[in-house]
Amino acid sequence: MTVATSPLSIVIATRESRLALWQAEHVKALLQARGHTVELLGMTTKGDQILDRTLSKVGGKGLFVKELEVALEEGRAHIAVHSLKDVPMDMPEGFSLACVMEREDPRDAFVSPRYQHLAELPQGAVVGTSSLRRQVLLQALRPDLKIEPLRGNLDTRLRKLDEGQYDAIVLAAAGLKRLGMQARIRSIFEPDTMLPAAGQGALGIEIRTDRQDLADALAPLAHMPTWLRVAAERAVSRGMGGSCSVPLAAHATLQGDTMQLHAAWGDPEGIKALVQTQQTATVTTLAQAEALGAEVAARLQAGGALVCKPD
Repeated sequence: MTVATSPLSIVIATRESRLALWQAEHVKALLQARGHTVELLGMTTKGDQILDRTLSKVGGKGLFVKELEVALEEGRAHIAVHSLKDVPMDMPEGFSLACVMEREDPRDAFVSPRYQHLAELPQGAVVGTSSLRRQVLLQALRPDLKIEPLRGNLDTRLRKLDEGQYDAIVLAAAGLKRLGMQARIRSIFEPDTMLPAAGQGALGIEIRTDRQDLADALAPLAHMPTWLRVAAERAVSRGMGGSCSVPLAAHATLQGDTMQLHAAWGDPEGIKALVQTQQTATVTTLAQAEALGAEVAARLQAGGALVCKPD
């Protein structure tokens, strides 16, 4: 049943990177088409400012979210649009994920000025990534490569590649496609080669829990098949350590009511072997999706994966 809502005046808190602004403008256009008045509040987050260290060393993906939540708390903005893979697994008290939108391509992209595929890279080639997940999966595929940190927004990362600092970089395909930069993609990693991050390619919209009017206004933008899939994926991540940085991949597919959930955990020190598992279940509700994710997390732990303990 569609909830009828009165037009609202909505301010969207967003990071100011080109990709974040594209995402916010996308949501703005959809809400305006439904009669709402919408404007953007651009903000720079701590995650955007600290570029000389990997995310896992400075507090994890929540660094991209906190300032936006403060704007919601103070009433300067009403909703925040996030790349869901950047959102910590447990929301702060008083905040909720009100909407998950239809997913773009969840896979990773191989980007290089000279090489078409990962397999073509010469021994010892330098590959850039900001992700612990990509680091451990790349090391499992090609132990001979040199994996180096790569921070900054999408344009900055591509510039560093073009300047010759890396032989190749690995990025989310969704961001490149959303910005019309598909031509930079040399090849796509299929999930059976490089399993995506939980929530990769999906947009989530955060609100204060007490704003039911906003939840009703956002309901038509939600895509339940995507929401079910990412709920299962995020439940795996929650079961493996919540919001701290975990070298973890989780990817769900949904055919009818049948969900198949794959997950992998890697040791960033390279001491323990990659742990992988999968499970299939009937899923029609968010609670069932989260239960499947919890079960897969337990299977990873049974296989030797370590739960991340926040400092």
